[in-house]
Amino acid sequence: MTGPTATPPDAPHPARAKRPASGSDVATGVRSAAPGFLRQALADARSSRVPALSPYVPERPFPWNGQGLPVAGTGATVEGSIDLDRVLRLSLAAPTGTPGRLRPVPSAGALHPVRAHLLLGPGCSLPPGRYTYDPRTHRAHPRGPASADVPRGALVVLTVAVSRTVAHYGHRAWPLLLLDTGHAAAALALAASPALDVRVCLDADAALLSAAAGLPRAPDWQDAWPGTEPELPLAVVRVVHRDGRSADREGALSAWAALPHGAAPAPLPGADTAPPRELAAARHLLDHIARAPEPTGGTWHPAARPKPVTDDVLEARRSAPPRDLNHPPGNDLLARILATARTAHPAGPAWTAAAGGPAPALYALVPGRHGLGVRASGDARPTLAHWAARQQWVGTAGAVLLAHGCPEDAPPAAVRSSHLIAGYAVGAAQAHATALGLRSRPIGSWQQADLGAALGDTPGRDWIVHGLALGGGGSAPPSPPQPASPP
Repeated sequence: MTGPTATPPDAPHPARAKRPASGSDVATGVRSAAPGFLRQALADARSSRVPALSPYVPERPFPWNGQGLPVAGTGATVEGSIDLDRVLRLSLAAPTGTPGRLRPVPSAGALHPVRAHLLLGPGCSLPPGRYTYDPRTHRAHPRGPASADVPRGALVVLTVAVSRTVAHYGHRAWPLLLLDTGHAAAALALAASPALDVRVCLDADAALLSAAAGLPRAPDWQDAWPGTEPELPLAVVRVVHRDGRSADREGALSAWAALPHGAAPAPLPGADTAPPRELAAARHLLDHIARAPEPTGGTWHPAARPKPVTDDVLEARRSAPPRDLNHPPGNDLLARILATARTAHPAGPAWTAAAGGPAPALYALVPGRHGLGVRASGDARPTLAHWAARQQWVGTAGAVLLAHGCPEDAPPAAVRSSHLIAGYAVGAAQAHATALGLRSRPIGSWQQADLGAALGDTPGRDWIVHGLALGGGGSAPPSPPQPASPP
């Protein structure tokens, strides 16, 4: 195999969509013809159309007022309470004394659009109530009290503020926002102590998530809180002690959703930095695919940390510069990382690895057997480099882990789960790779990457959703970490 054949860059894309004429047209299209709109948006994000160049948009001030509280609490916390300081420091916090871009959790363009809303019952290092977390200051801003019947432990609702990512990536932004959210969910799940029971929900209804976090629904946001930047909820992580005293997981969100809205953020004029048409499209699309058919509490999956992953590993993990990824990791290690990605969540995409070395090939795990099985012989990495927005360094990476699936006509729930789970699984795989001494770099943006068609299967059914480049240890010292920046 010489690598899957990519469509020439000047060839017309068969599913290329016309861009909507205005933000209001986009909103109307989502409400009246949502399935067609989603298929258009998916085809456009996967097409060769390049987003317009735009300058880097600085991060806006944190929108919630006040000084916030140290997440470790007052220092007088009850022994055995959930240590929020540790969980958040090892997952979402920006390292002290840095500009805030190089964080342990990767993000497309180091833009970090994911925000965390803490819903705390009894048994945490902060008093019960709603909070929002500022990763730059590592402080929690109170947003409202809890009722007496909220469940024990912590719920962390993950939302995205999409403007900066859309300003940078245009029509390719919305899949990256889903991947970023999956990475953030994995970071939180990995950071929780093994003594805690950690559950991840990637399919709860967006309206229920908004209500639980004390936020307006995305379509109603500007009417409720004019001048503030809307946040779209996509996932939730729950952390409780393994003591059998926790309320049922399915009812946890509903208990919080019964409370009134929490405190509003401060208006930030000019927060919407992206073109209005693309910004409206991304917001309406994400809100549409995050709606469950019924206001269900979602499916809760137990999270586990791979055994070699320690707190030191979580603090050390970073996206490596491309020049540090040239050495093949070896099939033994590659099989272990592939297994971590595949078993991180029971649903989601399929997994394949493209490896270089003396016998380059596409590999997959074989059910019921140890090690790797060959899907196709030959070097697929040059084609992957073309598909990954022509990032030539991908063609020389030691290996590239690939999440793939999500057909071109996938329903909204499948589009959401494919991307969220891919980000979640790559987050777990990257931590495991760091523990095994490998260097890695996520690859989020893929164009015309129809892996199934390249391997002779039916076109349009098996697309690359996410990737993780892996490199074994070389003779040169590692370079300073860099932000993951899929174009």
